[in-house]
Amino acid sequence: MDITQLQAALPEYFAPWVQALNLKVENSEASQVQLRLPFSPDLCRIGGMVCGQSMMAAADTAMVLALMQHFGEFRPCTTVQMNTSFLKPLSGQDGLITATVLRAGKSLAFGEIDIRGADGKSVCRATTTYALL
Repeated sequence: MDITQLQAALPEYFAPWVQALNLKVENSEASQVQLRLPFSPDLCRIGGMVCGQSMMAAADTAMVLALMQHFGEFRPCTTVQMNTSFLKPLSGQDGLITATVLRAGKSLAFGEIDIRGADGKSVCRATTTYALL
């Protein structure tokens, strides 16, 4: 799938509140997708830090798109597990989310997600498990 197809999937498959994150597909290859989470005060908590809920929603969304890239089409799936570690605050800059499918079987898929600030420093890491429906 190309970047245009993946970007078009956002309004087609995701809830309006996810669309409000204004995610932009920046790159895609094999079983990996990179999104940009534009900085917005609407996504921040006190102190101008992007809230964890915004980053987790962006990470989860990126992994669904990475699964689409892996399979070449949308396949219904649901998050079974997401383990997230916040390494440092994301403040005053866009987040760059890289989601990579590690393994996709018949019923489960596993992935890793890295969120970096626009400065290149990692701010959040997540591992995920999805049930393929």
